[in-house]
Amino acid sequence: MNVYQLKTLQEAVKGNPYVGRGIILGFTPSKKAVGAYFIMGRSANSRNRVFTVKGGEVFTEPFDSSKVEDPSLIIYAAVRSYGNSLIVTNGDQTDTIYEGLKEGKTFSQALACRKFEPDSPNFTPRISGIVNFAGKNTDYEMSILKSADEKGSACNRFTFSYSPIAGVGHFIHTYVTDGSPLPTFQGEPERVAIPEDIDSLTQELWNNLDENNKISLYVRYIDVESGKYEERLVNKNA
Repeated sequence: MNVYQLKTLQEAVKGNPYVGRGIILGFTPSKKAVGAYFIMGRSANSRNRVFTVKGGEVFTEPFDSSKVEDPSLIIYAAVRSYGNSLIVTNGDQTDTIYEGLKEGKTFSQALACRKFEPDSPNFTPRISGIVNFAGKNTDYEMSILKSADEKGSACNRFTFSYSPIAGVGHFIHTYVTDGSPLPTFQGEPERVAIPEDIDSLTQELWNNLDENNKISLYVRYIDVESGKYEERLVNKNA
């Protein structure tokens, strides 16, 4: 078994009906930093969403506000920046990390007060990522907070730290696949190949997510020296 094998994004998601919400962080072959986040949904409440970009931050919002049933776990800031760091998460822990960094905490310290989502029996994991831009010392981290058992009686916390490697990224998502209850992500984030072109990544990922369950995708490519970036946004509900 080759532990350094790279999956394409197509290989990582194609044919899987429900990987849930997913974060991809990494670097292009020319060492641009990459952050991507997508959401999927099975219920009418979950599917009634779009991504919007406001002031460089990405939010999930209702597509049709008259149909919102429970906004508590589906409406949040998904992407924010603080200083030279880009924060990407699948819930309102984006704000927890942001406030923690302001207080001088590390990524993992900021998340110490949070745990998985209270949506029994799934107990959806909270997945988070951060890219820190520091020239040659640029790196990124990923976190998953997940239930220790089927009762939600305790939280297990895992943080993964990565050095930048050209053309390599890591992919973490909330679920293994569809099910009842939904089986949560297992193990270390998957190693994936990052293409040089932002449109190639956007199209490869969006086109291979399950057609019935995909909702929105956001992708950002960043020049780590200047901080300038380009972005792509795709919403099924347009």
